[in-house]
Amino acid sequence: MKIEQIYTGCLAQGAYYIVSKEEAAIIDPLREIEPYLKRLENDNVKLKYIFETHFHADFVSGHVDLSNKTGAPIIYGPNASCEFDCVSALDNQIFELGNVKIKVLHTPGHTMESSCFLLLDENGKESALFSGDTLFLGDVGRPDLAQKAANMTQEQLAGLLYESLYTKILPLPDDITVYPAHGAGSACGKNMMKETLDSLGNQKLVNYALNQPNKDAFIKSVTDGLLPPPAYFGMNVAMNKKGYASFEEVLGNGMTALNPEEFETIADAVDALILDTRSDKDFAKGFIPQSINIGLNGDFAPWVGAMIVDVKQAILLVTDLGKEEEAVTRLSRVGFDNVLGHLSGGFESWATAKKEIDFINRIDPQQFEREFVINESVVIDVRKESEYAAEHIENAYSKPLAYINDWIKDINPSEHFYIHCAGGYRSMIAASILQARGYRNFIEIGGGFNEISKGNVPKTDFICQSKIYV
Repeated sequence: MKIEQIYTGCLAQGAYYIVSKEEAAIIDPLREIEPYLKRLENDNVKLKYIFETHFHADFVSGHVDLSNKTGAPIIYGPNASCEFDCVSALDNQIFELGNVKIKVLHTPGHTMESSCFLLLDENGKESALFSGDTLFLGDVGRPDLAQKAANMTQEQLAGLLYESLYTKILPLPDDITVYPAHGAGSACGKNMMKETLDSLGNQKLVNYALNQPNKDAFIKSVTDGLLPPPAYFGMNVAMNKKGYASFEEVLGNGMTALNPEEFETIADAVDALILDTRSDKDFAKGFIPQSINIGLNGDFAPWVGAMIVDVKQAILLVTDLGKEEEAVTRLSRVGFDNVLGHLSGGFESWATAKKEIDFINRIDPQQFEREFVINESVVIDVRKESEYAAEHIENAYSKPLAYINDWIKDINPSEHFYIHCAGGYRSMIAASILQARGYRNFIEIGGGFNEISKGNVPKTDFICQSKIYV
């Protein structure tokens, strides 16, 4: 028997590939299935099952394409209702895989169909738990995503999660290995560890949610401090329930190469969003007017999902040469399938064609320090609230990038301000959105707070609750 964790860092997501004798199972596969098919071919095994721990909200699974290619059934836990062929397993149902067995543990709370899969090895020993979004390392799944579908409050869902964890998971042996669906960086939890696997015994010691004195304390602890989920979560759930276009079709459309004239014509004709995936440093040197910059070199797909409201939005890509396929693939993972093509030759072809170019007014931290005047200069900090709370420029306004679609309407277009994040990635996203919507009364600071903090600009960790920019 072998267990392989296939971890995708940009989504903080773990898929799992299990082989016993000549049979294999895959748990929570990503959208692009070719890597799984190659593993099956290399190991000369047949895919017997595709297990899904729940209807994922933060990515589009590859379950439908993988089942179509291999004939393997898609298996969910109880309460799952799909618009394609799938098996809604019973609680405690056993699935045999070669010399091992996989047991379904229905663990509602994150969602109503959420289930963990318990692996019993060749000797019948409980050896591994594929815990999905029920149990993370250091955390548990957020209980607020399924409220509408379940007609329940987040507190009621948290109560179900408590029962699932405390009656079905905690009694399991300490030496079981926990394989979660996500790690640090995922929006599916709030306190996840950077590690991607651990023993259940250690989680019983270090996981705050598993150390609550009673159910009420558990509910309070897991619901406290939850940030609103990204807008694309609900749309990804729908795709995972209903099915979707094949990845090959999506990739083929996105790989359509367009010269500058074609690119410009399509952008105007269909009101396509121009998504520039180059680094913030390259974007600052010049870009196609109205472009939004979200660099591939960061948490690309989650930020696309947070910034672009509709997964059906038509998109035209500007990428570094050779990065077109990666961009389309990573967009498809979060359901953005309507990529019409990419600019052939990258931004250089646009510049060579003498097309109009726009620029972001970016300065370095040293120039900012020379220009900054305490109590006069307006500064917007787009980092997370926790980063701002740890330390920030004195009198800066905390306006996290994740909420830009809410706070942008409060910007005074006639008042000058500076904008920064930690290193420049997020502030350039914000700057490109601001400029695309007509705001040009700002300066973005390259290098961000990481570099600003090395200078003499006044800083503080005091949080003034009234610092809301209007």
